[in-house]
Amino acid sequence: MFNVERLRALHAVAAHGSVALAASALHVTPSGVSQQLAKLEREAGHQLLEQHGRGVRLTAGGHVLSKHASEILSRMSEAQSDLDGLSEEILGPLRIGSISTVLRAVVPGALSALHRRHPRLEVTLREGEAEETLPALVGRDLDLAVLESWDRLPAQLPAEVSYRRLCTDTADVALPEQHRLAHRTSVSLHELADTPWVSWATGTACHEWLVQTLRAQEFEPRITCNVAGYPTQLELVGANLAAALVPRLARDSVPSGVAVVRTRPVLQRQVLAVWRTDSERPAIRACVDALATVTEQQTLVAPQENQ
Repeated sequence: MFNVERLRALHAVAAHGSVALAASALHVTPSGVSQQLAKLEREAGHQLLEQHGRGVRLTAGGHVLSKHASEILSRMSEAQSDLDGLSEEILGPLRIGSISTVLRAVVPGALSALHRRHPRLEVTLREGEAEETLPALVGRDLDLAVLESWDRLPAQLPAEVSYRRLCTDTADVALPEQHRLAHRTSVSLHELADTPWVSWATGTACHEWLVQTLRAQEFEPRITCNVAGYPTQLELVGANLAAALVPRLARDSVPSGVAVVRTRPVLQRQVLAVWRTDSERPAIRACVDALATVTEQQTLVAPQENQ
């Protein structure tokens, strides 16, 4: 009979690609993972890992056992979900990853309400975009991920997850008040071909979305500022340095010197709560309900018509 924790160690190495990353995900030392794998090899009677460059890779036997380990861990998670469902009390750990806009505008209120109803629920929270949180969710390092899916750049959800749409959000263009189009009620994006832009870091989904959106208007955006966080981007717009595309959920306030204008075409995203289908349990359902309630209370206000 195989030891479950040793199977978990093998599954983590297969999911993360190295002993060090597996150890970090399991919150143990690399030597601890190596010891578990050595014992698992003796139990299995097969070599499971082999040297590959400066790291390791799974052998044929490792791949076979890793596939079974994944299925076993999934069934164990389902069993725990079924057992949790027998109790009305919602408790235990719940690990959440969220995009920054929802983390700022929705998550605090949702977690506050959740804590009042279920004080024994132990929530941990981390900020991250879908390219970070989805792999962590699939790898069982997170229980729930809140992410965005833009019309022009939809999120690629793995087959093993379920999701609930929390809201539809719209992005408007933030322009310096001195900009020649800042007085308009709406603006066609192709009219901004000569305008500098502020974007997120190169390589992020937010940056890729902005670039693809503006390229669809048949111009290459001139990005002069790469800054994470919409509040800072809006400050740069107010300083007459660039324009920005900013979702309404991200605008709890607009600094002086900034005009917010509707865009043509309309730019929209879906905000999704995502979890592993085999791990759905009362704590996850309660958290998703709390997030949905707070999101519904948000007023995603369109910009006022400029005179």
